[in-house]
Amino acid sequence: MTRSHVTSHVLDSTLGRPASGVPVLLDRSADGVWMPVASAITDDDGRATSLGPALLSAGTYRVTFDTAAYFEATGQQIFYPSVSVSFVLAEEAEHYHIPLLLSPFAYSTYRGS
Repeated sequence: MTRSHVTSHVLDSTLGRPASGVPVLLDRSADGVWMPVASAITDDDGRATSLGPALLSAGTYRVTFDTAAYFEATGQQIFYPSVSVSFVLAEEAEHYHIPLLLSPFAYSTYRGS
């Protein structure tokens, strides 16, 4: 299986383990309107490696994590029901990895490798 151009890894910093079962959506901005590209669910290691095609054209994209579904499944309180991260895919030959460090009351992200 070919790895997606955009991948993610979600870690639950409260429980100290990967966040499995998180629905993830990938959208592209087209003239200011978000258009769906792909969706995935994080695996047992908290990874979404099949999130769309192997190649995407340059542009502005967004990944949205359905954190409410994850927090409900793990019995944790929900404060952020979703997390959306917009980013610019500028180099079509490069891989884009968007990690999410998650807890019920905070999150952070960065460009991974």
